[in-house]
Amino acid sequence: MNYFQEEGYILISFALVIFGLLAFDLYIFNKEAHKVSTREALNWSIVWIGLGLIFGGYVYLDFGIEKATQYYSAFLIEKALSVDNLFVFILVFRYFKVPSKYQHKVLFYGILGAIVLRAIFIFSGITLINMTYLPEFEFYGRIFRFNIILTLFGIFLLFAGYKSWKNEDEDEKQDFSDSLGIKLIHRLFRVDPKYHGGKFFISIDGKRFATQLLVVVAVVEFTDLLFAVDSIPAIFAISQDPIILYTSNIFAILGLRALYFLLANSFEMFHYLQHGLSFILGFIGLKMILSATYHFPSPLSLLIVFSILVLSIVLSWKRFKEQRINS
Repeated sequence: MNYFQEEGYILISFALVIFGLLAFDLYIFNKEAHKVSTREALNWSIVWIGLGLIFGGYVYLDFGIEKATQYYSAFLIEKALSVDNLFVFILVFRYFKVPSKYQHKVLFYGILGAIVLRAIFIFSGITLINMTYLPEFEFYGRIFRFNIILTLFGIFLLFAGYKSWKNEDEDEKQDFSDSLGIKLIHRLFRVDPKYHGGKFFISIDGKRFATQLLVVVAVVEFTDLLFAVDSIPAIFAISQDPIILYTSNIFAILGLRALYFLLANSFEMFHYLQHGLSFILGFIGLKMILSATYHFPSPLSLLIVFSILVLSIVLSWKRFKEQRINS
């Protein structure tokens, strides 16, 4: 059975695995509302990342080193860019003063929405890319094959990387009161601007009201939608195989809930991470633009992205230690 014949089998099996993991995640974290400790978040982050890495081993054993490096590159890029998303979630929860014990519930439904959105973006994106290749031509002995969508994505990611670097301090001042998520919920429901435990809806004087918790879920969903505009084009530079891209993407976001609490409890330790993410966006944008005439080998892309991440984390940790010594 070749790779393409296995696609249907892989998707069905993968869907069953993801359903089981989500059910397990919902059972473990939602048995009772509680504040997630740093130790608990670290343990579960290791579990979810480990599952993603193990699946990459399956890809290697079944489909070889090229597909495996594509998977790991896309997994690492999505995980890294999702960290930037998580920093914004921290600001969202601070802005709306979401009680710590209900934050995990908001993130669970946010991840459910992300799984659906990623499927739509990835499979429709691959179809669009395959439709927008221009005819090959030769220039000075080199073969060029431009893709309109990849080139536009590349320019966009270069700009996104520059903007992320330049505006590193603006997130702290972000005002979420004008979010599309808030507007949508207020248009669909009456809203009681209070928290009522972990409930999304309550009844007041016989009338149905949405709670503030549902408003926050909507803000998180729309925030993730905006971040997907960066992360999904980025992984198209790694592969145009929808199975590789979707599986790596979903495994990367499955553990975001645990990773969020790990980051929220150590926010000040990752000062230079956004700089690293800016470089990663810039590299991927450049790779997309050059793809018309030059193919970056998947192992090289993986090495570059991994090195940028490690360097930004090491520099952040060094800065954090120096600040603790001087304080």
